[in-house]
Amino acid sequence: MEFLKKEQYVLEIDKVIANEIIQKYEPIEEVKNQHQMTIEGFLRYMNSNDCLLFKKNCTQVYHDMTRPLSDYFISSSHNTYLISGQLIGPSDLWGYASALVKGCRCIEIDCWDGSQNEPVVYHGYTLTSKILFKTVIQVINKYAFMASEYPVVLSLENHCSPQQQEIMANNMQSILGDTLLSDVLENFPNELPSPEALKFKILVKNKKIGTIEETIERIGTNKQGRIVEYEEEEDEEESEEKDNVTTPMLKENKEKELEEKKSIISNFISYSKKKKIRKVKLSLELSDLVIYTKAEKFKSFHHAQINQKFNENNSIGELRARKLSKQKAREFISHTNSFITRIYPKATRTDSSNYIPQEFWNVGCQMVALNFQTPGVPMDLYNGKFLDNGGCGYLLKPEILRNPKLNFSPSEFKHYNPTILSIRLISGFQLPSTYWNNSLVLIEIYGIPDDQTKQQTHVIRRNAFDPRWNETFTFTIHAPEMALIRFVAESQSTIGANEFLGQYTLPLLCMEKEGSKNKNKENRKMLGTEEGPVIKRLEDVG
Repeated sequence: MEFLKKEQYVLEIDKVIANEIIQKYEPIEEVKNQHQMTIEGFLRYMNSNDCLLFKKNCTQVYHDMTRPLSDYFISSSHNTYLISGQLIGPSDLWGYASALVKGCRCIEIDCWDGSQNEPVVYHGYTLTSKILFKTVIQVINKYAFMASEYPVVLSLENHCSPQQQEIMANNMQSILGDTLLSDVLENFPNELPSPEALKFKILVKNKKIGTIEETIERIGTNKQGRIVEYEEEEDEEESEEKDNVTTPMLKENKEKELEEKKSIISNFISYSKKKKIRKVKLSLELSDLVIYTKAEKFKSFHHAQINQKFNENNSIGELRARKLSKQKAREFISHTNSFITRIYPKATRTDSSNYIPQEFWNVGCQMVALNFQTPGVPMDLYNGKFLDNGGCGYLLKPEILRNPKLNFSPSEFKHYNPTILSIRLISGFQLPSTYWNNSLVLIEIYGIPDDQTKQQTHVIRRNAFDPRWNETFTFTIHAPEMALIRFVAESQSTIGANEFLGQYTLPLLCMEKEGSKNKNKENRKMLGTEEGPVIKRLEDVG
């Protein structure tokens, strides 16, 4: 009881709670009966889920889920069907199942005409394999709401003929049934609905003809064979590296294969480059399935402010978005206050690598799409961020990104009462064994530019079983509501780079902190001090 009060700051503790902990973790019956705990029982308790660093209330949905969709960060995947590279490799249904069970709420489907009048899904102008659109929808129907009850968005990249577009529409209607949103919600005729209002619904994101009102008027009419043709300016490719693409697969020995692969890359980049105006034919049957997520080409913030409707979304490439976030951050945040904005990787990421998503969360972009199949720092941050709010795939954006009066800019933000984060890193336990076993830990902060930093422990040599650092690190955090903290365990190598052992990432405000039960009622106050650190454990590294 004394330990729980003084070290863990569990102030509402009594003998009943203390005894429950003893009964649960103490292995020796005789000691249990004496209401005591051995060191073995204590270690079991400290290594249990009851002592995780991650706040228990963050494991449940606790955000306000009744605000418009544009007020949320939404877990989003890029080219979800790919499970390897972008040019050569399999397209697989597992990509959709895997993303959905991880809580992803926006998945991408690239649709092309297939044989026997069956649309297919693959990465166009590449050697990736093809899967049937129909089977993709069947998998989505099975896994859509396993991890979360909140809406799923199908982001269609539609290259099909009008005839096969109709088949796509019929497939979605027949397989998804009532879960497919095909009409305006009664209470949301002129505004984006909330995740709460869209529970267990699947939305289609695609080009759309006409207004929502015209769509409502056509409900119940026969749309078969009705096609609308319009002109559009094709997307610009921001890739500044299109002339010097290099990928691991260009290291083949055979000259013929090398030329073939260079040709694939050239075709792909050419397809992705700046394009001319083209005529587009759209099936009315598919168009009318798009309600609140109409894909609209982004031209400028000024153009969007004047012309864009509430249900129109933009997709912006990584490089262009990065440029805008640096040059026009406040305009970008104003734009994402009103419109859902999706960011996608640049075309030269043919190895399915990812960008750091934090820079786009900093300006309020809702759908920051990553290649879920590729592990590394970007996906570590992504998985860590979306642990919050019960892992439901929707996170309410901080008020500084939702309230225009605050005039927030990530590069100029200075809070007068910053959070001081103090972490005492005590020890490790059974780290993965390596040749050197020289154990160290990095603590990294990701957030607005002024908060980005990292610190490192000293190296414990020849000990991965129970390294003890007992070091304290202090960080000044100006925007804690935007910050992620990443713990990285490494083994120092005398030759080359350190060996990665494992990592754990979580939002800063999801950390258990000193005095969380009574003092520190405001998030912006001290999160921990050397005088009384709460002893918590990270989840198993890796």
